[in-house]
Amino acid sequence: MIHLSAFFAIYVKFFFIMTPFFVTTIFLSMTKGIDEGDKKRLAIKVTLAISMTCFIILFFGKYIFELFGITLDAFRIGAGALLFLTAIDLVQKEIKADVTCQTDISKHAVVPLAIPVTVGPGTVGALMVMGAEIDTLNEMLLGSSALLGAIVSIGLLLYLSGHIERLIGRTGLIVLSKVTGLVLAALAAQLIFTGIKNFLL
Repeated sequence: MIHLSAFFAIYVKFFFIMTPFFVTTIFLSMTKGIDEGDKKRLAIKVTLAISMTCFIILFFGKYIFELFGITLDAFRIGAGALLFLTAIDLVQKEIKADVTCQTDISKHAVVPLAIPVTVGPGTVGALMVMGAEIDTLNEMLLGSSALLGAIVSIGLLLYLSGHIERLIGRTGLIVLSKVTGLVLAALAAQLIFTGIKNFLL
């Protein structure tokens, strides 16, 4: 049986490593001036692309460890470092309000909106670490459901991005993306410290 507290903890971790508010802000920038219907269809395509990418990494990433002989703790440290760089970039980055894609926006659903805007190097590393830690069917169900919940939440943010922008404004989204950067920094530090502690023991 899935414990709600464990589900929520994993869900929050997955949700924040995918930098949802930054993704929403970038999505709004790229779809500025586009019909609301087209924007919603694009949001669905992006969500499907994120789902496929994340689940492939979560379930098959651990075989990369075996293939290259990489220990889980070494990868924790590396993934934590990448996630920390993502956090720094998120806090410092200036987000443009200009339109970046003028025509045929649907072709950008996978690249760059799904990869690497949502599923960047830090996210890939964190997903691979979490996937490698899955040992039982219960853990697999817990991790999968939490990841699916996080992806659906991000999909809803993108689907309703026009309403969200009208509600809190672009400045509000930028502030939330900076807060996400701070949370990511803490998650990155935890990954690195866990890896170092296990390596030294």
